[in-house]
Amino acid sequence: MSVLAAVRPETPPVVIDELGVARVGGTKVTLDAVVAAYSDGLTAEQIAEKFPALDLHSVYGAIAYYLGSRAQVDAYVAARAGRAAILRQEIEASRASADLRRRLLDRASRRL
Repeated sequence: MSVLAAVRPETPPVVIDELGVARVGGTKVTLDAVVAAYSDGLTAEQIAEKFPALDLHSVYGAIAYYLGSRAQVDAYVAARAGRAAILRQEIEASRASADLRRRLLDRASRRL
């Protein structure tokens, strides 16, 4: 048996959690955060420094996973960004409604 035969292929360090979020290296760091840093030109070493919870091995594994499945990961990242934008709008709208309600109640109380 050769030395290489004893080497087992590794699975990517990317796990989908119960909420459907891709996490890297058994941490809370999201795949989209690593992909964004990589797309911004950071090296694997710089990404590991930026996210201390990740070891260099996991960063390289996440980058390899991204490069091997770029279309699918890009679609996943775009879908998450779209959902985040919708959620942000809903939050801002609810804040505006609460602020408007507060101002109307203040105005009404001054009339009394």
